[in-house]
Amino acid sequence: MLTPGQAHDVQGFAPLFRMISDRIEAFLADRGYDANAIRKEIEAAGVEAVIPAKVNRRNPAPHDRAKYKWRNLIERLFNKLKNWRRVATRYDKTKESYLGFVALASVKLWIPFVHET
Repeated sequence: MLTPGQAHDVQGFAPLFRMISDRIEAFLADRGYDANAIRKEIEAAGVEAVIPAKVNRRNPAPHDRAKYKWRNLIERLFNKLKNWRRVATRYDKTKESYLGFVALASVKLWIPFVHET
């Protein structure tokens, strides 16, 4: 799912979550996703919300710290993808061209893990 650069991640939550909710057991996200509406949608789908509570939340919801640590892998992947200048700055004019290059960069990062040299 591709959203405008200036859009908050939460704006893309609903369509993305509906696409994946039947295939996941837990939803790992950062504090930016700590909203009652999001937590209710996750709970309604029977998925575990692994979202740390915001500092200003009156009744913080607990989260599984061990599972939350796995989110680090996802963040590192995005960091490695952004080493590709074309991905980080989004030079492509069309969504298809940009997503195609993201797929190509992802494969280039994945190959060393499946092919020993």
